[in-house]
Parts: sequence; C-alpha cells; structure tokens
Amino acid sequence: MIKKEETLFQSRINRRLDELRWLYMELYGNDTMFAELCNNSHRFAVERPASLKERDLEREADPAWYKSNNLTGMMLYIDNFAGDLDGVRRKLPYIERTGVNLLHLMPFLDTVPERSDGGYAVADFRAVRPDLGTMADLEKLSDACHKRGINLCMDFVMNHTSQDHEWAKKARQGDGEYMSRYFIFDNWSIPAEYEKTVPQVFPTTAPGNFTWLDDCQHFVMTSFYPYQWDLNYRNPRVFNEMMYNFLFLANKGMDMIRIDAVPYIWKELGTDCRNRPQVHTIARMMRIIGEIVCPSVILLGEVVMEPVKVVPYFGTVEKPECHLLYNVTTMCTTWHTVATQDTRLLRRQLDIVNSLPKEYVFLNYLRCHDDIGWGLDYDWLGQNFGTDEKAHKRFLSEWFQGHWEGSVSRGELYNDDPASGDARQCGTTASLCGIEKAGFENNPAAMERAVRFDLTLHAMMFMQTGLPLLYSGDELAQVNDYSYKDDPQKAEDSRYLHRGKFRWELESHACDLDTPEGQVFCGLNALVALRKTNPAFGTEADVWTLDTGDNGLLAIGRYFEKQKIIGVFNFTSWEKHVTFLHDPGEFIDMLTGEAYTLQNLPIPAYGSII
Repeated sequence: MIKKEETLFQSRINRRLDELRWLYMELYGNDTMFAELCNNSHRFAVERPASLKERDLEREADPAWYKSNNLTGMMLYIDNFAGDLDGVRRKLPYIERTGVNLLHLMPFLDTVPERSDGGYAVADFRAVRPDLGTMADLEKLSDACHKRGINLCMDFVMNHTSQDHEWAKKARQGDGEYMSRYFIFDNWSIPAEYEKTVPQVFPTTAPGNFTWLDDCQHFVMTSFYPYQWDLNYRNPRVFNEMMYNFLFLANKGMDMIRIDAVPYIWKELGTDCRNRPQVHTIARMMRIIGEIVCPSVILLGEVVMEPVKVVPYFGTVEKPECHLLYNVTTMCTTWHTVATQDTRLLRRQLDIVNSLPKEYVFLNYLRCHDDIGWGLDYDWLGQNFGTDEKAHKRFLSEWFQGHWEGSVSRGELYNDDPASGDARQCGTTASLCGIEKAGFENNPAAMERAVRFDLTLHAMMFMQTGLPLLYSGDELAQVNDYSYKDDPQKAEDSRYLHRGKFRWELESHACDLDTPEGQVFCGLNALVALRKTNPAFGTEADVWTLDTGDNGLLAIGRYFEKQKIIGVFNFTSWEKHVTFLHDPGEFIDMLTGEAYTLQNLPIPAYGSII
C-alpha cells in the first residue's frame, strides 16, 4: 500500500478502533483474535482494486448517496434473467431502458443447484456457482455496471452454510475445531431445550430446528432447512472468517451487500433465538469494518418482522448499524388493503414510518423473490374492528387465490398451515392485480382496470419515502409461471410461481401502448423519471398522510424545497371523489400536465393522481 493510501487507512481505523475493540472484547474477550481481525482488514484494504478505492473516496465525500431520489433498484435471478453473469452484462442496455440503476443479484455463490432453496445454502463463499460464471465474470459485470452508473447488490448469507461447505464436511468427520463452528450435539438433551422456546421457521416444509446426521450420529441446528447448518457466532473464529468473506466479496465490486436473516445469527438457550442484543453488536461491528476497509459499500438488512423489531436494526443515529432495511410491513399491509379496500391500517403504518428519523431509510417494494407473509398489526385491527387474526389470514389467503367474489387475483399459497391459519402468498404483481385473469378471459375492460391498478400500486410505492425496488418482470407485467409444477425439484415450492424465467419476447412490447406490457413499462418509466427529477421525492422531504374523507382512498403528501406533491390512490373498484382535502390552489398532474383543484377531485376505480 502506497504511503498516501496507508495514511488514509490508518486514519479510518484510528477513528473507529476504540469502539470496534470495545464491542469485540465485550462479545469475545479475545485479544489475539481481535488483532488478527485488524491485520486481515488491513490486508483486504491493501488488496482492494484501485477503481473501488476511488469509489470509496467519492462516496465518503457524499455519504448519503444511497438516499438519493436518483436511485431505483431491481432484483433478479441471474439464470432466469439472462442465463449467467456474462448474459446479465450483455443485457445492461435493457436495464438502462428501465431507468434502473441498482441491480440486486439474487444468490449466485456456489451451492448445490438441485436444492430448491434459491441459493441460500452456500457451499463456498469465494466461488460463483459454476453454471453462472466465475469471480472474474462477477468483476467484469461490476466494472461494466459502474461505467454505466449502475450499482450492484448481492446477498451475503450469514446465519448458516450449506452442509456441503468445507467446514461442515470436516465437522461431520469429527474435527472438533469445525464442530465448534456449528451447534452439534451427540444426544437430544440440549436440542430438546432449544425446541421448547425456539419457533419453527417453516413448520410445514421443514419442521423443527435440528437435523439428525445419521452418518456421524449427531444432531445439528438447522433453523431453516436440514441442509443449512446454523453457524455458531459465539465462536470468534466464525465471526472473523465470515468478515473475511464479506470483505472478499466487497472487493469484487459490490456497492450494497444484503445481510440475510440478520435476526437469527445469535443463538442463546432459553430464548427464541431471535433479535438477541449480540446480533446488534455484530451488525454494528460489520458497519464499522466496512467503513474502515470499503466505505462505499452499504449494508441492507433483511429483517422480515413487525416494525417494533425491524427499526432497531438501523441502530441509532450516533451508532448506526444497517444503512437500509426492507419495509416489509408496509408491503404486506399494502396487499391487505388491496383485499379489504380499506386504507386505514395502511395509513397507520405509513404514519409510523414517516415519524422515524430521516436518517432511517427503507427499501420499499411490492413484490420480491419471496412469499408475502401476513405480519400485520393484529392488535390494532382487533381493537378497532374486532378482527380475528386466524380468520383474517384465511380471508386474505382465499382472496389472493381468487376464491372471493370480486377478487381478480391469481395466486397460490406457500407453507399453508390450516391449524394456525398461517399461509404465505405467492404470485407476481401483475397476476395479483388481475392482469393474468383479464388476459385469459380476453376482457379489454378488465385489462384496462388491472393495468391501472398495477401502476397505482407502483405509484403509491414510489410516493413512500426511501428507495423503490422493482422485481424483474414486473416492469413488463409478467404473469405467473406455472411451469414450476413440471419440475420435480421445484414442484413443492410454490414461490417459483413468481420466480419464472424472464420472458424476453415481451421486450418487443415495451413501447407498444396497445399492449398491457407496454402500458406498464412506459408507466413505470414515467414514475422512475418523475422521482429522479423532483426534489420532493428525496429522503429529506417531509412526508405525511392526509384525511381524504373516504376509507377507500389513500392520500400521501411530500414537501421539500418549496415543492409540494400530493398523491391520491383509489383501492376500490369504483370511482371516488376526494371530499376532505382542502389544500387551496391549483395542482398540476405530474404525469399528464392537467391542472385541477383538490376539492371534489374524482379518482378512477383502482386509479391514482400525483
């Protein structure tokens, strides 16, 4: 490392060393392992490519870059989208056409492809899955993205490794050093104690939290799937090695790293093994290590829980943890509103988010690779409407399968548990909005309404404060892919309903406004451009909800630098008129240029005005 870069590194580490050491010693009390961590952090800083060091400097000068209203994301599976990493690189001109400038690549590290877990059972954190390419291909893609102004995000699976990982293989052979990196027991007594307090993640498809290993006659903790072995972060060797993997991947050109299943990574007997205080210590140390070695890289935390448990993963303004978190409760509350046509719970959820410090930035989305779980505020629903949680979950499940009169959704259930009423919902945005049904029935009027609703939901997402994330295929109104049922390795996992291959034949419709694909593509393009060019869409804006006088309507206001934006969204199947918005003066429709006042403003069925 040349003298100037060495001085910069020392400056970064000196500013943070005391806190990092205090946190590490609080957790592990091991001076030797802490010294090793610091030495290896220095090594990764030395090895960091020159172009990424320049990126670090630029983003240290603009630390709020990821909060910009110029940023729009899209998540995709590499194989489904373009075959492999080189294929994605060749498709970057299409990504630019969508207006997207953040690509979230779904898991691509080496794993056993025959397993239906979406790539979350990592066998090697330093290798790409062979059918998707190599680490060199990843670096080429990263370089190509950066030259086009596109950021790159990847998943980092921290909670577990695959049973095929080198550590797991050695643990299975009885090597005590590697057995200590997992939770492995030679009898059922301790696992039985864990099972008393630890909930099951997938009670239907993967019941229990432990798996019996017949070949070595031991039990191993497997919170998610039997082939995903939970890592033991009580062992400082596990933390250090996983941080080295994190820095290795950051040096391949990542701009954002999604930390998978953050709340689960610290296990403690007698607890539910969720959201333990030590998890926040680890997240804070990751943030500090990143700021020392690769300060342009931001952390996206995957915390799929109720708001009271999500917000702590931001840390505090003074001692932050994750830069971004998923706005999962608003997502599922949005779909609840689609089914009930009542916006009151959604308005309450948005008010909660809007009351948080502006430093806390959410990633907003309608759909992702996963199912929709109904983690709603049932206490509030019960107190205000007498809602029974089990019955309501069953209603939502039936609505989005199209089993209720008035529903145009076409979805399927995942992990249906009739005893508890719990079930998770699968389906693409287009299919859940009625585009699939209207197309099947060749019903132009129904198609017009379904396309309008698809765009209304996206417009409402764009009005929320934070970073919008599209799911690949949604920009072309791609509907469910039922072919997964013909694949024995996927047939039991209905999430593949919305994980289908990207239909490149639809690209030719992107500019054809006589097709639903073209209408959605151009409509989303307009929303992306609108957000990028208006300061009131930034995260520094004041954001609030308004009383429309009608529970079927949602109104959101935004204000920044003397620009006021109001969006009104109709979640019902009939035209509504705004009666309670008395904001004086004339407003201009930002998409059509039409002038209007808010008094008695008509909003079409499933439509919106911004």
